Amino acid sequence: MADPGEVASGVRVYRAHVFHIAGAPAQADVAAHLVSLPDGALVVDGEGMVAWVGPWASLPARYVDAPVTRADYLLPGFVDAHVHYPQSYATAAHGGGQLLEWLDHCIFPTEARFADPEFAGRAARYFTRRRIAAGTTAAMVFGSAFPVAQDALYRATLDAGLRVVSGRGVQTVGPPAASSLLTSEEKAIELVADEIDRWHAVDTGDPCSALVQVAIVPRFSLSVTQRTLAAMGELYEEAQLHGVYFHSHLNENNRKGDGEIAAVLGSYGVEAYLDTYDGRFLPGSRMGGRSLLGRRSSLAHAVHCQPRELARMAETGTSIAHCPTSQLFLGSGTMPWRSTVATGVNVALGSDIGAGDEWLISRVAGDAYKVHISEEGDAGTAIHPAELLFAATLAGARALDMEHAFGNLDAGKDADFLLIDTSRWEPLEGMLSMGIRSDDEEQATLEELFTLLVGLRQPAIAGVYVQGRQAVTPEL
Repeated sequence: MADPGEVASGVRVYRAHVFHIAGAPAQADVAAHLVSLPDGALVVDGEGMVAWVGPWASLPARYVDAPVTRADYLLPGFVDAHVHYPQSYATAAHGGGQLLEWLDHCIFPTEARFADPEFAGRAARYFTRRRIAAGTTAAMVFGSAFPVAQDALYRATLDAGLRVVSGRGVQTVGPPAASSLLTSEEKAIELVADEIDRWHAVDTGDPCSALVQVAIVPRFSLSVTQRTLAAMGELYEEAQLHGVYFHSHLNENNRKGDGEIAAVLGSYGVEAYLDTYDGRFLPGSRMGGRSLLGRRSSLAHAVHCQPRELARMAETGTSIAHCPTSQLFLGSGTMPWRSTVATGVNVALGSDIGAGDEWLISRVAGDAYKVHISEEGDAGTAIHPAELLFAATLAGARALDMEHAFGNLDAGKDADFLLIDTSRWEPLEGMLSMGIRSDDEEQATLEELFTLLVGLRQPAIAGVYVQGRQAVTPEL
């Protein structure tokens, strides 16, 4: 029998104030699952899994001789549920209008540059560097139209030790500005199938544990046709059995008369935008193919959903990637928080780089707080700090159908986490050390978490870990 003080190979202890959302709560019950350990310990075993988490004073004897790393705070890794890799350099781009004008003027020309292998390789390394700096351990990444750029993204991700779900951005129709991004319908399906064959779960062969996974990703319904959607449904029917994902945009911009939603409804003759992804893409929302909705499906924005669309997403397990930062930038409006969450649909956070101009998901959470406290009338709500942490971490893992593996610090999960050193960002240190706190301990804890999330900036992120290994920042 091993000596109680003998430490298994590779075990390491991380001591800090630990915050996470334990268990697998419904979104309405998140506050009751908030864990705060002011002097906490996270034990990571030699396989990169969480072996134990709890108060430092209760550290089991078998770990007392393990190496200890100190930090001020320890959080689960952030999950970005919607970010555009080929828009990495397009943040803060002035498009002179809302969504469709911005795409024509800024985005399509930017994305066309990813056909160049040298440019794509540099962009993949830049994108990976930005993810590490922002503490984004896992992400649903809207990919490039060009296979050479996707190959560069997957290689850079594996080299860094991060998680990614991505797929080439599919466009078979579009305006002249998007001409270099278009393929025939047959070629589009061929390229997606090839990407799945070459990259899906390439590192482990198992979609339950892989760092790299593939999604079917049409840009949005206006970028494809009924025939494309039907072909995607046929491909997805088999591919989803192997853990392949589906991801796209939904109900982002509702400008009267000629915005995205009006264009989709007019183009397809459907009653609801979601119908186009649910196999009901024929006029009158008649069934024309197989549904693309499900547990491994997520849709970005969902700002202007009909009640039946939200109910259908909740029914199928389809998640929403809520992107308040980019919705402000493009004037897209505000997703109603309480009424959306009340339907039971899972809501995670997305940066939406590049319409979003903020890589750090905790700052996106801060924007969510500001946006929704300003909703009109009774809809206005101050989102609970635990809900913000949930949306930035565990809800994202749920959106990726990987909640079994990461998203919180429960024992037995992969050790995906961030170390935060407040001394690296003086304003954060000042707010946390000198700010006023309630005399009530529970309320003071919520105030501290809120300040940590909203006040956090990238320099204070001192360590980014996936499966217990520190992410490796690539050289440009």
